[in-house]
Amino acid sequence: MGAPVHHGGRREVTKGAMAVAATWAACAGLALAQVAPVPQAGEGGGRIRAQLAAPSDVEISSEIAAKIARLPLKEGDSFARGALLVEFDCGLYRAQLAKAQATATAATRQLDVTRQLAKLHSVGAMDVAQAQAHAKEAAADADYMRTTVDKCSIRAPFTGRVAKRDAAPYEYVVPGKPLLEILETGALEVKLIVPSRWLATLKPGTRFVLHMDDLGTDVDAEVVRIGARIDPVSQTVSISGRIVGEQPRLLPGMSGWASFPGHP
Repeated sequence: MGAPVHHGGRREVTKGAMAVAATWAACAGLALAQVAPVPQAGEGGGRIRAQLAAPSDVEISSEIAAKIARLPLKEGDSFARGALLVEFDCGLYRAQLAKAQATATAATRQLDVTRQLAKLHSVGAMDVAQAQAHAKEAAADADYMRTTVDKCSIRAPFTGRVAKRDAAPYEYVVPGKPLLEILETGALEVKLIVPSRWLATLKPGTRFVLHMDDLGTDVDAEVVRIGARIDPVSQTVSISGRIVGEQPRLLPGMSGWASFPGHP
């Protein structure tokens, strides 16, 4: 008689393979869900997750090596365009500028004297050329120090608010050291990703309703720009919109649902 065949082991292997396959399918579904935002049915049309962003998000860094003399703004503070953001202690740089300007003035006068002497045939053309070169070099040194001193204070490039402060008064910083992160206030942008098939009817100026999760309110918005490329994997495209009207309670980083009528 042949050896008895046991089918229990085969059933266990089959169950294990099915479990592995189910796990892989679940992981694949999760990955696809993370890549492609799936519209959800709701009142008035398709719903897509959206997030608010500031028109400009800038990190202010030091361009010189110096000690911070003033850093008047703290996180959350508002400021107007042109307001002082950072001021450095630049006594040494200003002294170097004064010296460079004095040297440039003396070099210019020496050039004038040399030219007068050349007219009297007391000096040669080589002396004039050397005086000109010295005057240009001194003027360049003065311009360099003037530019350095101009970097001793940083003023706001736009009206906005301080999102983060990375330095403190009296701290010595080096070039490239982050000091402040500032956000431009005003018309917030709406960032969202929609299915590429919506492009058949979606265009700049298309209105939609944005439900803000953080506030529990609805605001009107409209499409401003459509992305230049479709993602080949998820078949989606990025969309930029803007809030219609004044909404002072909205802040960058808030998120919600964008409802597009006519897009199931």
